[in-house]
Amino acid sequence: MNRRWLWLTVIVKDDERGWLTRDGRFERMLGPGRRVLFDPRKALSVEIFKISRAECPIERANLLEATHPEVAAEHLAIARAGEGEAIVVSFDGEPRHLIPAYTSRAFWKGLTKVELTRIDAHASLRIATDLAERLNLGAAPAVLDVTVGAHETALLYVDGALAETLAPGRHLFWQMRRKLKVQTFDLRPQTLEVTAQEILTKDRIALRVTLAAFWRIVDPVAAAAGATELGPALYRLAQFAVREQVATRTLDEILAARDTLDADLRAYVTARSGGLGVEVMQLGVKDVILPGDVRELVNKVVEAERTARANVIRRQEETSATRALLNTARLMEDNPLLMRLKELEALERLVEKVDRIDLHAGPQGGGLDALVTNLWRLAGPVEAK
Repeated sequence: MNRRWLWLTVIVKDDERGWLTRDGRFERMLGPGRRVLFDPRKALSVEIFKISRAECPIERANLLEATHPEVAAEHLAIARAGEGEAIVVSFDGEPRHLIPAYTSRAFWKGLTKVELTRIDAHASLRIATDLAERLNLGAAPAVLDVTVGAHETALLYVDGALAETLAPGRHLFWQMRRKLKVQTFDLRPQTLEVTAQEILTKDRIALRVTLAAFWRIVDPVAAAAGATELGPALYRLAQFAVREQVATRTLDEILAARDTLDADLRAYVTARSGGLGVEVMQLGVKDVILPGDVRELVNKVVEAERTARANVIRRQEETSATRALLNTARLMEDNPLLMRLKELEALERLVEKVDRIDLHAGPQGGGLDALVTNLWRLAGPVEAK
């Protein structure tokens, strides 16, 4: 825009429009081209707007629609979203903007084909994923964006009422004039450990028992309605179970039948957790801690039992060995040759322990034969020749 003497020169490009005003009042819209306007009083003013996929200030659009509705209809597309509505603004068939309820915006027409698509958010709760990605609706305040993992499931509540169960994936919903809530549940097995608590057995002995459990959610709807927090609820049930099962058993029964105790604990918790929508896969005693004096007594009893068992085994072995010696003696009594073989075997073992043997073969020594004859005899002393 150039002003010289009595003339005002305005150049409007192809992607622009000129907003011509006289004394601050709209006079007409200037299209592309060069114009020389006679303005001796300097009352004319031109404001240039870019119109290619551009937005017009809504205040200007409302003013133009009120004073010159035919000009506004020719150059502007004005979108006004009412109650429970959303408007998708598309440029040349491509969705570009989302206008939530109670919001107005204006866009320039001319170079761009502007389409306004109204959506009744009450009639259509869900939003198509492709539309959401093109408009980047994840950050819009009127949209609830939920992503459910592969190991999860989720429940959708509309104004406090359960609407549907959401499968794994991405879900987008309109939340205009309604309250949406999504509750997500992890379907993977989870661990639960009940810390040690002191319990009296049937024979009045104080024990500290620790439990360990594995559980998982099998019915999300029942889990949501059954308890505010599933972990603490199962923890309390396990506490009640161990108190009831330990209090009806003696110490010997608890120590001797751990498998039976684990089965009874699991049955107790399973019977009372059915309404929570969970499955208790494993539940059992992890540790049994005895008081110091009781532990010493138990250790002494165990040691005495082992000593007695060792004595019995030793006596049995001694009896077996004596019986074998008696049988051997009877055999040797009836068989002198067997007796001789045993003597030679004993001599062999004796010789193995001797480091050195000196033999004298002189007339008085007699040599090896005299040594063997004098040391071992089958019958009486040898008669002199």
